[in-house]
Amino acid sequence: MNNHSSMSSFLLMGFSDVRELQILHFFVFLVLYLMTATGNLLIIIAVALDYRLHTPMYFFLFNLAMLDLGSISVIVPKSMAMALMDDSSISYAGCVAQVLFYIFFAVSDFILLIIMAHDRHIAICNPLQYERIMHKGACFQMVALGWITSFGYALLHTVGTFANTFCSNTVSHFFCEIPQLLKLSCSDLYLVEVGLLVVSCVIALGCFIFIIITYMKIFATVLRIPSVHGQRKAFSTCIPHLTVVSVLVFSSSFAYARPPTYTSSALGMTFAVIYAVIPPLLNPFIYSMRNNELKTALCTLLNFRLSSKTISTHL
Repeated sequence: MNNHSSMSSFLLMGFSDVRELQILHFFVFLVLYLMTATGNLLIIIAVALDYRLHTPMYFFLFNLAMLDLGSISVIVPKSMAMALMDDSSISYAGCVAQVLFYIFFAVSDFILLIIMAHDRHIAICNPLQYERIMHKGACFQMVALGWITSFGYALLHTVGTFANTFCSNTVSHFFCEIPQLLKLSCSDLYLVEVGLLVVSCVIALGCFIFIIITYMKIFATVLRIPSVHGQRKAFSTCIPHLTVVSVLVFSSSFAYARPPTYTSSALGMTFAVIYAVIPPLLNPFIYSMRNNELKTALCTLLNFRLSSKTISTHL
């Protein structure tokens, strides 16, 4: 295949060519996907139905759950289908869509984490001005701007990647990842996308430093709170968020900030699972287990469902 215009599909590399291991891959990813979908859907439903959670922090958490559900749905179902059907092919259009939507969801996720850091900073360091700064209109505007920026960014990278001429259609990964696609390029156009990735990594590093500085200010303020209960409550809303940001940044930087030829495919796929699958899975548990209000809302929701079923059974 001489160029991308004549290429109708790509071949993705699975985790194994052994049939038994392919079936194991399918069931492992199925369990991970169902756990992720269930956890994030519970957060979405709880925040949507419980009026007590109609605050900026839970509005952002609601959006984070939707983005996590979207990002994992772009990758995992296709990988499961490949393992189950023993078919590693993905259409050219499917690969383009996978790159576009995964970058969109991932960048939106990261921007939302920055907004959430800003929200916690205002709530803890400047509580008297919180309602004036983080009002409903401002929250909607920040999230909408994040989504629009993310889509433009994703479109830019998608065009920069698929404008290349590909000398092969075999991708050494379980999904269409930009660094692996660039390795297939046989034209100098790939340098444009490499430059965009370098600039993106620098911007992401700057954003991460901003988040770290923000939390240093938050922790300095929290330590001045005389009440131990108040300190614990503040830390319970900040530590999970900082944990999610750290896992996402360090694992994804391994894939996008390193020279791709220096790492084995197996190690690359392992880190891809860490940054693409694990954060959407852990986010619901990290936030719900350390958040009493969300746990109360989920328990109320589940108890209401059980009571409804009991009443309908007796009737």
